Amino acid sequence: MMPALFVLAITQNHTWYVIPLAAAISLVYSASRYELTERIIRRATRLFVTIVGFMSSVFVVLWLLSMNL
Repeated sequence: MMPALFVLAITQNHTWYVIPLAAAISLVYSASRYELTERIIRRATRLFVTIVGFMSSVFVVLWLLSMNL
């Protein structure tokens, strides 16, 4: 059985658009709340990791549920 990330990498999949979208959302959200550049970058990075981590965990759960046991 191939790992899930390898399957995503070899297919033409729109899932990879999540990474720049999450980066843009976290950067714009942080820039609208804070003024200092260092704080914007720090909070945007934290929010980006949170978004990608949550979406990855949901992906793994759904992938495990969809496997034929």
